[in-house]
Amino acid sequence: MSRQGASPAKPGRLVVLRGGPSNTRVTGRVVLVGAGPGDPELLTIKALKALQAADVIVHDGLVSPEILDLASSAARRIDVAKRKSRHTLPQDEINRLLVALAQEGLSVVRLKGGDPFIFGRGGEELEACRAAGVECAVIPGVTAALAAGASAGAPLTHRGAAQAVTFVTGHAAHGEPDLDWAALARPNHTVVIYMGLSTAGVIADRLTGAGRSAATPALVVVNASRADEQRIVTTLGQLPAVAAGLAGPALLMVGEAMALAAAGASEIVQPLLSSRSVGA
Repeated sequence: MSRQGASPAKPGRLVVLRGGPSNTRVTGRVVLVGAGPGDPELLTIKALKALQAADVIVHDGLVSPEILDLASSAARRIDVAKRKSRHTLPQDEINRLLVALAQEGLSVVRLKGGDPFIFGRGGEELEACRAAGVECAVIPGVTAALAAGASAGAPLTHRGAAQAVTFVTGHAAHGEPDLDWAALARPNHTVVIYMGLSTAGVIADRLTGAGRSAATPALVVVNASRADEQRIVTTLGQLPAVAAGLAGPALLMVGEAMALAAAGASEIVQPLLSSRSVGA
């Protein structure tokens, strides 16, 4: 007997069912889950429940092994790690993969570092699911900027030093990021740049060219919230020199409130460079 309300499978389509009759098409669902910045203790309870209930987990390379280990041992894991210029799967193929898995009747978790909607391309995956008629839910995660500011004791907003905060990306699809530099150069404004190591020179030049002082405090955080987190206290003018010696996922944080970054075991205070290199 067919399951009540189930629609017949379309001819020519491969349908994978879990013990159901051959003429029943069961559609699964996709859940976009934010894994947070890396520390498994920053994972939300709702995200943990989704991981433990998933049939298959499609995950990014930035998701820590400790978080993946929280999933059911029976869940299939698919690594679609993306790095600059080195994509395991192009985004369009990831979108198609999510839809295809759900159409096989599986519960799919798309596990993404940080938050799915903060430079995580979660919006594109959500649109692809909707277009295919696949149910898609979103579970937010702690984005890296929040973890980086918290660990350093550097508030992203502060009544006396930062009345606004803006998250931007330092990596554009073609060339340098197209940003409103004049707006970002306003004082008492925290600017957090994701994926900005390779464009730190351009970012510093554009911000100082738009009027932001080269002496504005800045903080660079690599591997925020993880055991190997590294913090470097510097200035806007020194960002290019600092970024040149770093690798890995990093945040560049610029603004007066970054002067409150607390000294800690993982912190490196960048020595002052000459005024000629600062460009002041």
